[in-house]
Amino acid sequence: MLQSRRMSAAALTLRAPDDWHVHLRDGALLAPLLAATARHFARAVIMPNLKPPLVTTAQVAAYRARIRAALPPETAFEPLMTAYLTDASVPADLVAGARDGVLTAVKFYPAGATTNAQAGVTDIGRLDQVLVALASAGLPLLVHGEVTDREVDVFDREAVFIERVLEPLRRRHPELKVVLEHITTVEAVDYVMSGEPRLLAATVTPHHLVLNRNAMFQGGLRPHYYCLPLVKRERHRAALVAAVTRGDPHFFLGTDSAPHPRHLKEHACGCAGIYNTPVALAVYAEVFAQAGALAHFEAFAALNGPRFYGLPVNQRHITLTRGAPPVAAEVAGVVVFEPPQAAAWQVSAA
Repeated sequence: MLQSRRMSAAALTLRAPDDWHVHLRDGALLAPLLAATARHFARAVIMPNLKPPLVTTAQVAAYRARIRAALPPETAFEPLMTAYLTDASVPADLVAGARDGVLTAVKFYPAGATTNAQAGVTDIGRLDQVLVALASAGLPLLVHGEVTDREVDVFDREAVFIERVLEPLRRRHPELKVVLEHITTVEAVDYVMSGEPRLLAATVTPHHLVLNRNAMFQGGLRPHYYCLPLVKRERHRAALVAAVTRGDPHFFLGTDSAPHPRHLKEHACGCAGIYNTPVALAVYAEVFAQAGALAHFEAFAALNGPRFYGLPVNQRHITLTRGAPPVAAEVAGVVVFEPPQAAAWQVSAA
């Protein structure tokens, strides 16, 4: 395994990380959010749940062009694009998107599961032809793993999804590559570890590593700690930390950084999503440092993801230096995630 060039209690140099799950939005928000992501990550898997969602290869290609046009000058950043799976997705279009280098993956949102998921899949069992095509093309399926049944407790939706939806899906399509995104539970950790790492993996966010569900209610309702999937009990948070800090190849970095303007978070019916990009690497590094596992940080941040996706690792490096925590209260009117304990790392080029 490739190892970090240098690490200590005060500094860590590693290959430039990738973010395997991020929301960049569109329009006026795109440029400032993109600049923040490109500052810390060499590549990022871009989510397709815009308004309207990106359901065809042509729509995804047009969005990629807008992203590239919005990049700051002389920025070496590669957007890795995804299409939004719907009940009407056309297998040939998705396969062509992969063949032509437009699509890196396809995103499966159960209908209504999260922000802008109204057009999501109502019954994945009806899309077996699409899934066969994805497996044949080597296109991973990125899964928002929650059921939306009203009778299922919101804190149990991930575990129920694995039992009712994901395991039957994978039995029907054993060669399909699947990423269970932004996992939050012991059940998800155990399930992902039971599969082959070349076929089944998971992303883990910085906020799910440092928050449990008490954090949403400390001192009152905390809308900037509200996301989907919800943060869970402390035992689940601890299981996530243990999973990512032991060097297991099933797990890699995915921030699920999901920006919403302050007024839509601090609202009678506030939006789900945590914007963490400016502080994500600092939070991750602090989690690994506290676990005495900095030796495994490069694998999680820069090696496991490329291995799963069949992409080369990044050649440039970054350095994280122990010091004052990053300060960024807002970006373009979007409140930046503030972890409950300071993450005292600064990021710079090597």
